[in-house]
Amino acid sequence: MTPEIEQRIQRALTQVRPFLQADGGDVEFKRMREDGILELSWSGTCKVCPMSVMTLRAGVERAIMKEVPEVKRVEAV
Repeated sequence: MTPEIEQRIQRALTQVRPFLQADGGDVEFKRMREDGILELSWSGTCKVCPMSVMTLRAGVERAIMKEVPEVKRVEAV
């Protein structure tokens, strides 16, 4: 992964972070695998929220893939 790709990932996370933090949660970039899978980890209330899967797919993944088309999927680890 290039530094430019990581910057775009961080920029996308910066866009979604306020919505997560408003509910006491957050997300952290862990790594991007060779196969295009981006690994993130939840923190705060997002770790135990039953809606975190929907938030990941409909919010976080969509925002990241819009900014970083090299990402094929986003997974929480």
